[in-house]
Order: sequence, then structure tokens, then C-alpha cells
Amino acid sequence: MKVHLYPEHSTWASLLARPSLEAQDLDQIVATVLDEVRKAGDTALKRYTARFDHAQLDHIALGTADLDAAEAQIPAALRQAMQTAAANISRFHEAQRHQGIEVETMPGVRCWRQSRPIEKVGLYIPGGTAPLFSTVLMLGIPAVLAGCRDIVLCTPPDPQGNINPAIAYAARLVGISQVFKVGGIQAIAAMAFGTETVPRVYKIFGPGNQYVTAAKQAVSRLGVAIDMPAGPSEVMVCADHTANPDFVAADLLSQAEHGADSQVVLLALEGCPVAAVQEAIERQLPALPRAEIARQALQNSLAIVPKNRGEALDLINAYAPEHLILAVEHAEDIAGQVLNAGSVFLGNYTPESVGDYASGTNHTLPTNGFARAFSGVSLESFQKNITFQQLSREGLQALGPAVEAMAHAEQLEAHRQAVRIRLETK
Repeated sequence: MKVHLYPEHSTWASLLARPSLEAQDLDQIVATVLDEVRKAGDTALKRYTARFDHAQLDHIALGTADLDAAEAQIPAALRQAMQTAAANISRFHEAQRHQGIEVETMPGVRCWRQSRPIEKVGLYIPGGTAPLFSTVLMLGIPAVLAGCRDIVLCTPPDPQGNINPAIAYAARLVGISQVFKVGGIQAIAAMAFGTETVPRVYKIFGPGNQYVTAAKQAVSRLGVAIDMPAGPSEVMVCADHTANPDFVAADLLSQAEHGADSQVVLLALEGCPVAAVQEAIERQLPALPRAEIARQALQNSLAIVPKNRGEALDLINAYAPEHLILAVEHAEDIAGQVLNAGSVFLGNYTPESVGDYASGTNHTLPTNGFARAFSGVSLESFQKNITFQQLSREGLQALGPAVEAMAHAEQLEAHRQAVRIRLETK
């Protein structure tokens, strides 16, 4: 890791820059696939699945027998682990439910707001080198709790035309029956436009590579909502003299193994043993099955030694990390001053892994600095709020003159008349 001692504020922007994505003609590739799927439907899905995933598909949808077969392949210990995670995720997201508000803004003027589920949602689940069955739980559980009527799940098949059995079991565990063997740009297109087999949805959720991300951004410009902008995964570990170097190294590596374009940042406060952390990384790295991926990600990593804790907080809020680990003394005090982060992990016994899988919080989080303005996925992500108002005649008599005056000032006479005609009618 490159170590930066007491960097000047003027260098922070370049120092904290995320790795850039190199993809020639990315937008053109996305546009071509979207257009083909919109025109040719399932035929295009099968063609692009053969081209990109090297799988020849007879059918796109998984049936009940397929889900039964997948469940039979899951070891009992993994089933139990997934059930534990699902229970915690359900408990945390159920607690986010609220009954709405009602306010009488003035006598006779009653306003209220109620939540409604998004009727049709699509979940994209990566299934390549790291099949993220945990994301099925993170997205499927709040979708079910919110009451979404149609929940569509797309995930890429392997070359034999099968999807990862843990993904299929996770779908069954949370109650999703519409599962389709399609990935990449073509999956986003299928959910955005609909095909003969894949239903069209109103909002698309889920992580993916740069092609999936670009496809989500493209369909969002065509009227399909998406969960949030996204980029490669990232973690910032803020550590001081109380941190265990082996713990810190493990946390940095757990994020680095996500992908070669992931970024890990160590923010070293007073007494943080940076050299010991680097030694621990080199010691732990060779034993990882995804060591080469992690090693590539570490090339984008850095360690920053700030002048003091105040500057450390400024760096945290400037970077706005997807994941922030506070391996420091009095972690709660620092956490209370964090303004920009996707999810925060406090203390030496709270690895980022627990949030990724089973603590109960959602792991679908804003990356690439979007935590400055976006939240992670929650129950509300699968809902929208409708406002209502009802006025009595007395309420309109009290409020009407203000509305008439404002409408007249904006030269919208029909608006004024809509009030006046009611007030003049006996």
C-alpha cells in the first residue's frame, strides 16, 4: 500500500479518486444490446447469452422442478446460515415500516401521506466468479415485506445453462418464484422492456459489472427507475493504536477480493501500526483463493496518515465510503460525526463481512462517493409515498383567499377560478 503522510487538503481530491473504468465503446455496446432485446425479445436474450455467457438455453425461466433440484444441492449448514441471515435481515427491515403521517395544517384542511409498494420490481443478481446469493436476501426480503406484487429475478447461467443453486435456493427462501437465467446488459434490457418470458418492471435493483451498471443508467434515462448509481465496491478502515493489525488486514483483503477494480483505503490515526498491517496483508494474501484479484485491487489501495482526528473525519466525509470500519477507541464518538458513508462498522469485532451477510443491515450501498447524497437499499426503496388532502367547506373558505392571490400573481386564472367557483356556490 502506498502511504501518504499528512497530505495537504489541496491533494485530497486526486488522492481519494476512485479507479477509473476503461471500457472502449461501452455506451455503444449497451445501446446495441438494449435495442436488440427491445425488438427481438427472448430470441435476443438467448443469442446474447450464448455470446457472453457461452450457454445455449432451451428455456429462460426456472420452473418448480429446477428450484427443487437446487435446494437439494445446498448443504444443511449453508441452509441454516442463510436462514439465520434471512431472519436478521427481515427483523431489521420490518422495523423500518411506518404508518404514515396525518396533519391538520389549519382548521378544515387535512393532509396525510401513506406508503404503497412498487408493484413490479426487478432484482439483478451477479453470478460470475462470485455468485452473490446473499444479494437475493438483501433485495428479495425488503421487496416481499414492502408488498411488491411482481418480483422478477435475473441471474446469468454457467456454460451448462444452470444458475448457481444457492441463488435459486435463496430465491425460494424469500418467496420469489419468477427466476430467469439471463445476465448482463440483456437482463437489464429484459426487465426494462419485457420479453415474451421476462415481465417488464418499474424499478431495477442490484449490483453488477461496468456493463450492468451502464445498462441500468441507460434504462433510467428511458423511464425505468433504478436503486442508485453504482461503481466498484470499496472500504475505508479507520484505525488507531487499539486496532489489531491482523484484523485490519483481513478487512482490507475481504473488500479487495471483490474485484480488481475495488478500492481499499487505510486511514491511520495515532499509533496505528501501518507497517504491521502491510506485513499482515502479505502474510494473509497468498492463502486466498482470489489472491490474484485481491492483489490487483491492492494496486489501487492507499494508506493515509492524517494530522489529527478532526482531519480524519474530514477525509472520511470527503471520501464518502461505501463501507466504513471504525477500528478505533471511542468509535461511537467518531461515528456520531460521520456525515457521508453507506454503512458504518464500529469496533474491532465488527468486520464488514457481517453487514455483507447476516447482521441485518442491507449490503446494497452507494459507491463511488454517492453516499454524499444516496442511502443504501431499505424497505422504503421498494415503496413510494402518496400524499392526500381533504378540505371541508370551512377549510376552503379559510385557505381559498391565499390560493386565489397566489394563482392570480402567477397569471393562472383557471387555478383561481377553481377555488372561486366553489366559494361562490351556495
